[in-house]
This record gives sequence, C-alpha cells and structure tokens, in this order.
Amino acid sequence: MKTVDTINELRQQIANWRQQGLKIAFVPTMGNLHDGHISLIKQAHKHADKVVSSIFVNPMQFGVNEDIDNYPRTMAADIKKLTAANTNLLFTPTPDIIYPKGLDNQTCVDVPNVSNGYCGESRPGHFRGVATIVCKLFNLVQPDVACFGLKDYQQLQVIETMVEDLSMAIEIIPVATMREPSGLAMSSRNNYLTAAEKTIAANLNKTMLWVAEQLTSNTNFNELSAKAAQMINAHGMKTDYLHICHAKTLNPAQSKDKHLVILAAAHCGKARLIDNITVNL
Repeated sequence: MKTVDTINELRQQIANWRQQGLKIAFVPTMGNLHDGHISLIKQAHKHADKVVSSIFVNPMQFGVNEDIDNYPRTMAADIKKLTAANTNLLFTPTPDIIYPKGLDNQTCVDVPNVSNGYCGESRPGHFRGVATIVCKLFNLVQPDVACFGLKDYQQLQVIETMVEDLSMAIEIIPVATMREPSGLAMSSRNNYLTAAEKTIAANLNKTMLWVAEQLTSNTNFNELSAKAAQMINAHGMKTDYLHICHAKTLNPAQSKDKHLVILAAAHCGKARLIDNITVNL
C-alpha cells in the first residue's frame, strides 16, 4: 500500500491509474479502524480495480464540547489493517491541507431536509461538516464508486442526496453494519465503553429489534417510539432519540409507508451510540 499526505501526490497516482483505464473505489474514514471499516474495503474491491482510502479526523463535523481532541488516533495500527486488506492507496492529509484558509473561510456544502432532525438536531452543523469534507475528498479522488456503512444511516442519506443533487458521477455503495456478537454496532466510539457498559449498550439494538417486530402488527409509531425510549433508559442508557421514519426521506413515518427505518441514538457512559434497523412492511 502506498501512503501519501499531499494533494499533488494523490492526484498523480489517480491520474496514473486513469491513464491505464482502471476503475477506482474510495472509502473515506476518520481512522481508529475496526472490522466495520475493513468490510467497506473488502466491498470496494468487488467494484473496482484500485481501492483508495483516507484517514482524516475532520474538525468541521465536530461541534462545541464534542470529542475531537480525545478522538482515538491509531495511525500505525490503521495502516497495518488497511495493508492487510490490500488497500492500494491511503491519503492522510492534515487540516492545513484540507482547509488551507481555515474553517471560517471554507466554502461549505449544505444538504437540506435529510440533514435536519435526529443527529442533525443533536449535533448542529455536523452534517454540513460531513457533506463538505466528503464533497472535497470526492473532488480530490474522483472515484467511480464509494462505499459507506449503513450504521450511519442519516449520513448515508445526506451523501446520496448530495451526489444526486450535485450531479456527481459516483456510485454510492451502502454496506451492511458490522456488529459485535452481542448485537452492538461496531463503532470507534465503542472504545469509550467499559466492559460493563458494553453489556448495557447491547440493549440498544435489542430494543430496536423489539420495535421492528412490533411494527408487523402495530403502526402506532409514536407509542412504539415512546415505549422503546423508556426501555432504553431502563437499561441504564439515556435516550437521545428513537424515531420511526420513512426510509428514504427520513420524514416521520405515516401509516401508508411501507419502507421504514428505525433511527436511534443513546448515551452510554462517555459514548454516544447510534444505530438503525430498516423494516419493510
């Protein structure tokens, strides 16, 4: 695996592959990689000749009092994992390279509607930061396809909408959430959990599975959401939100909707965990 940290080096390698007529897949990350990230790399190999990944802890998507300074940085271990997964190129820029004018003077990308509510409400400005960095990385790498995990469901909808609205010639490949044996969705923030908290956190997914089962016979969405939030709290977490939504628009589900997604976020110890389950009625 080749590792580069400048835009010129990145573009030179991409241009070389383009001259050879090779298809390129891209997997952007913030590092601290786990099996979920590696599943994205493996999926990317199925769709392209060369796989590019990036590691960049994006300051624009962190809000006030959020954990950017404490966000785990494990570059040496990440490089070993990406190398073992046969990643062809790794881009590791610094904030000065990505935002040379500083954050206050950076052109931003706003994706309306799907950025609102849920994590967009809990973390103001978060999805502006996500859309801006992904747009910039897409412009730098110019991939044919890009792989994103379904765990960050709202983020995926934001990126798919941005690609559609800005007429980007990139195919977005959603990849299923990787889970620990307990059902807990794999996340870099799981590192903040103690062993006891991990056991507690597994109840987030279990509660959502209960909601999914209930939806086959009960479409009182508000009642189910309220009950599920109570269950999550009773397990020792603090519910941020749990909503049943239209799977594409993310609007609150209506009785006529058949393709739904259960979106949830909860605090457990120092970690804020998110998860989702799609349901077809």
